[in-house]
Amino acid sequence: MICIKAKIPEEIYNIDDELKAIYHSKDTVCIWVFKTRENRNKFMDETIVMKKDDRQNHFDNFYK
Repeated sequence: MICIKAKIPEEIYNIDDELKAIYHSKDTVCIWVFKTRENRNKFMDETIVMKKDDRQNHFDNFYK
């Protein structure tokens, strides 16, 4: 396991992990928050091969 210290806002870490989807690259970490675990899992299945910008567009179009 690799851990990177960061100051995560309380409103983010208080959200159930099953409602969050996390993406990372060499210089970015993105966290999408969903209303249901089913939506989160569906998003993960739908965006498995997408890059960050495409995932964000998909989230904005279908889950926001």
